[in-house]
Amino acid sequence: MKRLLWPALVLSAALFTAARWTTEAPNQDQPSREWPEYLGGPDRNHYSPLDQINASNASKLQIAWEYHSKDSGQVQCNAVIVDGTLYGITARSQVFALDAATGQEKWRYTDPSKAILNTPRGVTYWSSNDDKRILFTSGASLCAVDARTGVLISSFGTDGKTSLKAGLGPTATDKYVISNTPGTVFGDLIIMPLRLSEGADAALGYVQAFNIRTGKLAWVFRTIPNPGEFGYETWPKNTYKNTNVGGANNWSGMSIDRKRGIVYVPTGSAAFDFYGGNRKGQNLFANCLLALDAKTGRRIWHFQFVHHDIWDRDLPAPPNLVTLKINGKTVDAVAQVTKTGHVFVFDRVTGKPLFPIKEVPYPNSDLPDEPAWPTQPVPTKPAPFVRQTIAESDLSPYAENRDSLLAIYRRSKLGPFQPLGKTPTLVYPGLDGGAEWGGAAVDPDGIMYVNANEMAWLLSLRDTPKAEELAHLSPGERLYAINCEVCHRPDRKGNPASGYPSLVNIGQRRERDFVHTIITSGKGMMPGFSRFSEAEKQALVAFLFGDEKVEASSAKPGSKMPYVPYKFNGYTRFLDSKGYPGIRPPWGTLTAINLNTGEHLWQKPFGELKELTAKGIPPTGAESYGGPVVTASGLLFIAASKDGMFRVIDKKTGNVIWQTELPAAGFATPSTYEVNGKQYIVIACGGTKLGTKKGDSYVAFALP
Repeated sequence: MKRLLWPALVLSAALFTAARWTTEAPNQDQPSREWPEYLGGPDRNHYSPLDQINASNASKLQIAWEYHSKDSGQVQCNAVIVDGTLYGITARSQVFALDAATGQEKWRYTDPSKAILNTPRGVTYWSSNDDKRILFTSGASLCAVDARTGVLISSFGTDGKTSLKAGLGPTATDKYVISNTPGTVFGDLIIMPLRLSEGADAALGYVQAFNIRTGKLAWVFRTIPNPGEFGYETWPKNTYKNTNVGGANNWSGMSIDRKRGIVYVPTGSAAFDFYGGNRKGQNLFANCLLALDAKTGRRIWHFQFVHHDIWDRDLPAPPNLVTLKINGKTVDAVAQVTKTGHVFVFDRVTGKPLFPIKEVPYPNSDLPDEPAWPTQPVPTKPAPFVRQTIAESDLSPYAENRDSLLAIYRRSKLGPFQPLGKTPTLVYPGLDGGAEWGGAAVDPDGIMYVNANEMAWLLSLRDTPKAEELAHLSPGERLYAINCEVCHRPDRKGNPASGYPSLVNIGQRRERDFVHTIITSGKGMMPGFSRFSEAEKQALVAFLFGDEKVEASSAKPGSKMPYVPYKFNGYTRFLDSKGYPGIRPPWGTLTAINLNTGEHLWQKPFGELKELTAKGIPPTGAESYGGPVVTASGLLFIAASKDGMFRVIDKKTGNVIWQTELPAAGFATPSTYEVNGKQYIVIACGGTKLGTKKGDSYVAFALP
């Protein structure tokens, strides 16, 4: 098979000196003293030049204000602060504006049609003279409101909304398409991430730009190419028709070099995630970093991190745009963290790797008709920031059932890029990374700070049941078996430790309308099933509530998923009998990496399981979601961890200077900003994930 590792440039050098558009775009040159964009700025470096809070006074931090949204549940929002106003979003995707100094609400937009529970990560601010807008998503719609009033802008799309499916083609009509990561601004354009189903029914994951003034589609980059387009030959010839393969979408957000007019787009895997026999080939542009002309969407260069991905190794976070000194030469670079725990560093203009990358051979699949790609790229520097293999000696010394863990370990397939099959595979790092969606912070010296998860997952496949094997089931039960049991299990007990709740006796905890809404629109990481007919939704709800009347049901035998020969057995963490990770700590880390040299400066366990610490066990680290912020005063600010703490850390040593417990875990990246000469740090505290308690607040800290 032809290998396409990192292509040369395809556009003229004139593109790289593209004139800056005249429309205002926040934070184009220097880091702002506010927080005008997602993750702080277009470089996505989580960096602020503020230095009022420093190592000598951080211990005096106290709550300046707390805003209760009255909308509890997981929220991953990195708030935007512009002109003294904080813009955020609730767990149900309701957008609000606050006085950033006091937390007093200025306005709140509530979508009258429905409440979308899709763990939103924020909003986008845009302005041109007196026209100031907040852009956000609600379901499959991109919306625009007046930043001063929260009122929908009627001239944008249709009555303030435009469809995220606009450029995805006719097959997207009844497919699940949302976005929970803010779009990226270039002039009058907003370039949008998309979140899709991860099954064979996924929509095409094209990159789309919309005009911010009108809502009209401006350009589309096809991540699964059409005939005649570059990369088309890396797929079976009819893949672009979206009959049983989709995805290859950007869901985690983008970074942008506005001076050069280049947007950097990390993409995810093709769907279905864990089997690729129906998409033989390298599969461009899945699992790629794309450098696109932000004005037109034309490809400049790309690099593929996983060829023919069958492990759900999508790129988890926006890349960082940095300026480095490599062998005495100043280089504008782009650095991408990965779920496997690597950092790849490239010349921002040419795409040339700044540290050598080797194509390393890995095993083939033992499934018939599934040729795994024979090699995968691995950087020689920096060294990975999580372990790459798990030996028997790495099983947890604290597990009471260590013998049973050892037995599972010994009968599992082991090692990086080990293809899934009917024999369980111990996947490490797990499907949430390594690096996760919170991403990395980078300071102006080129030092990267990245928190990571050290969790093994146990994954496998089984034969897809044939239609006749499901024929005896009621319509609702058949829908459940085809679409739901992969996460919630055949017995409906779910897997709460992995984030999949039990549905046993769901009728005692939830109203029918609520469950119906979740089936339609999704919740958290669960996709909605918009392709279901109303009769099918009612049949599934009735089955879950235990009162399905089969003889009276008008539901058809069940919505058909595009056929793939294997079914995923579910997302299962490798845990001991007490629910702790089955491997030796650390279970979460925070690492400082010098991107100029590729050397690690320090690594510390990050997060704590307080009940184990109370027993005299050293801090183990814990899973974390959300990233750090780094400031000019030499501090890191980070929540993210399951333990619900908010920490201030010395960036030179990794030592904790100060910490406090939040009202609920902050699975989000903080924002820091200055109003009237005073520095604040704000964090969204929604909890919920990993079994933590729910919250509904945004908490801002400041010095007395």
